[in-house]
Amino acid sequence: MRALHPIALAAALVPALAAAATAPADLVNPLIGTTNGGNVFPGAVVPFGMLQFSPEASPLPGKKAPIAAPGGYEYRADAIRGFSLTNVEGWGCGGASGDVPIMPVTEDVTVSPSTDFRHAYASKFSHANETAKAGHYRVALDNGVAVDLTAALHSGAARFAFPAGKPVNVLVRASDSEVGSESAKVSVDKAHGRISGEVTSGNFCGYINEADRRSYYTLYFVAEFDQPFASTGAWHDTTVNKGGTQAEGGTGYGPKGFPEAGKGSGAWVGFAKGTRTVNVRVGISYVSAANAQANLDAENPKGTTFEALRDKAVAAWNARLSHIDVEGGTADQRTVFYTALYHSLMHPNVFSDVNGEYRGFDNKVHRVSGNQKAQYANFSGWDVYRSQLPLVAWLEPKTASDIAQSLHNQAQQNNGVWDRWTHNNGGTHVMNGDPAAAAVAGVYAFGARDFDAKGALASLVHAADNPTALDTSHDGCEVECVGQRPGLDAWLKLHYIPVGAPAWGPAADTLETVAAEFGISSLADRLGDKATSARFLERAQYWRNLFDPKATPEGGYIRNRNADGSWALVKDDDKEAPHAFTPSTGDGFVEGSAAQYVWMVPFNVGGLFEAMGGRDKARKRLDAFFYQPDGSFAVTKSGPLHAELDNEPSIGTPWLYNYAGQPWKTQELVRRVLDTLWVNAPNGIPGNDDLGEMSSWYVFAALGIYPSIPGRAEMVVGSPLFTRAVVHRENGDIVIDAPNAGDGKPYVAALKVDDKTTSRAWLPESFALKGGKLEFDLSDKPNKGWATKEADAPPSFDVKR
Repeated sequence: MRALHPIALAAALVPALAAAATAPADLVNPLIGTTNGGNVFPGAVVPFGMLQFSPEASPLPGKKAPIAAPGGYEYRADAIRGFSLTNVEGWGCGGASGDVPIMPVTEDVTVSPSTDFRHAYASKFSHANETAKAGHYRVALDNGVAVDLTAALHSGAARFAFPAGKPVNVLVRASDSEVGSESAKVSVDKAHGRISGEVTSGNFCGYINEADRRSYYTLYFVAEFDQPFASTGAWHDTTVNKGGTQAEGGTGYGPKGFPEAGKGSGAWVGFAKGTRTVNVRVGISYVSAANAQANLDAENPKGTTFEALRDKAVAAWNARLSHIDVEGGTADQRTVFYTALYHSLMHPNVFSDVNGEYRGFDNKVHRVSGNQKAQYANFSGWDVYRSQLPLVAWLEPKTASDIAQSLHNQAQQNNGVWDRWTHNNGGTHVMNGDPAAAAVAGVYAFGARDFDAKGALASLVHAADNPTALDTSHDGCEVECVGQRPGLDAWLKLHYIPVGAPAWGPAADTLETVAAEFGISSLADRLGDKATSARFLERAQYWRNLFDPKATPEGGYIRNRNADGSWALVKDDDKEAPHAFTPSTGDGFVEGSAAQYVWMVPFNVGGLFEAMGGRDKARKRLDAFFYQPDGSFAVTKSGPLHAELDNEPSIGTPWLYNYAGQPWKTQELVRRVLDTLWVNAPNGIPGNDDLGEMSSWYVFAALGIYPSIPGRAEMVVGSPLFTRAVVHRENGDIVIDAPNAGDGKPYVAALKVDDKTTSRAWLPESFALKGGKLEFDLSDKPNKGWATKEADAPPSFDVKR
């Protein structure tokens, strides 16, 4: 290395020192993912917080869509209709939440906001006047009001700075949840400067299927203002009651799952002429009005300044984000990394109140007990079992233990049904498969063990062995099949999900179900139940029953099969006659094609490659999957024959080259994705973030490791983005050194694990659990001799034949 002059050396050290001194919360950009379908919200929240204080945007200009986007906000929107108290990060469907938007207005309220609750009293805004940070959101609206928001676990605070010479009013849109409400109530207590009420809602994905066009939760809220009310008013539907202090009435969900104009209720308060700043503290609960007040009093009592609450929120994020320290990389890469970690640590979120009470799936009030400190809600099962829950368990085993216990509690309160997509205290059944088993097994594998794992296993096994009326029902199918295991009776008889069974896509449902079987097998093995483990490991191999080795001349595929054992013809749409199988078909699959799903046997990649005719053939198929004929990358939006690394069915596939003996291609592909699909801009998340699942993929990938087998804690190796990363864990830190990391150097020339050179591109479970040190030697040229032997491939789990 060439020696530097002392002055030059000092100058070179400045950026590194500045980066090291920057708190991780300062690096977060919550606007990443607010367009391009990311569906994240930019407002204020604390880690795993119940309250998310965030802007609700009006639909995009010129669009007839009834919402701006799931998540309540779209970067292309130009107007805000309120600042809601709840939201969900990155979901794909519009659905409830977005509850109780509060809107400061500088005009008299003469027309009911319910005449057009998407646009009435909304204000235009400019991104030039908007700032989003971890724990703090600020925007100056075109109506002249500057809005500041911050949050605590069950509460939050807003500061509204009004312009001079204009009316000073605040609307509380009690009924105006994102996709409507069944009922709502609001009451103004002028003597105490308080507005309180409740809203009953649900309707997640209700516009897709009537199965979810219903309510399943009630949110209670209280808002206390620091200025006396000079006037009050209320509205119901299109009727305005100036001077009123109470109102009730929901918007309904409409005949198509979206509320129609002219329905709803709310109230407003006005302040004395000349009032310039109004502060409001808010508390929420899903149990009762009394608990909402108690949550507010405990976390954000009267006299608490906005700055004090904001500083606590920022400190909470710094504590959580400091689980991982990184050095090196560019400023943008550090921002994208910490924003991805930020998005990974939001859900499932706390659902119990400060007194431990929560509303259960049986709609009764329960209280956390034993070692459980909090009940959690909002479980995007189809997504998060892959890497988000493992990441949470890896970093925060106690939090993940409580999440696992929460899922078990939900099932116990839900007649034994582990719903695959839960929202607050309701099951929505959205997506396919039975992800709970893989999720629970995954958190246990990564060290989260402070929950009733034996009880959870017994419940999961019972659900897997005993079909219910819901499992045999077609209600809600395709997208929202009501059973935990749709088609379970056929599964137990035929050992696959046939065409005609309750399913979204029979072939995809089969692959998701074998993942569940493997999850049960893995969990049972760890708990010492070897018989159950062996039984479900055998069931996990049922994917072979849908693998047709003669599906195409080029090789075999997973495909739909009829109940009589015959291979099904493809029905791509109602207009096209059934035809022979093609790998591009989406028939039988969920948000993907046969070409994309054929790889989804993560626990037995070796068996899959064998079924394909061996590693050589598998490598050629991977090449065709990730590359165009001219050699250019085809990692997203390249058609159904290629990878879609913006959605879950494909995100595990780049790591398969490690099994195929060509790990340099994994390193190359993953770096390509990190460099091009994830950027420090509003379009910086490639597709729905799905409650942090996609962001968790980025976190692992940027560290150079990935948990490729749901239900296990082995990790396959890519290449780190940063020169150094330290993962702080209670049971032992993990240090990842790559001193020559940088742009154009994605390739691993050599790797040491705990000071010993290794020829394997994977790490055993003991490394994830006990910690250790990785030393990467990175290069701009691939080392095609490293980790290529079949004996050095990551493990596959099969039954003896």
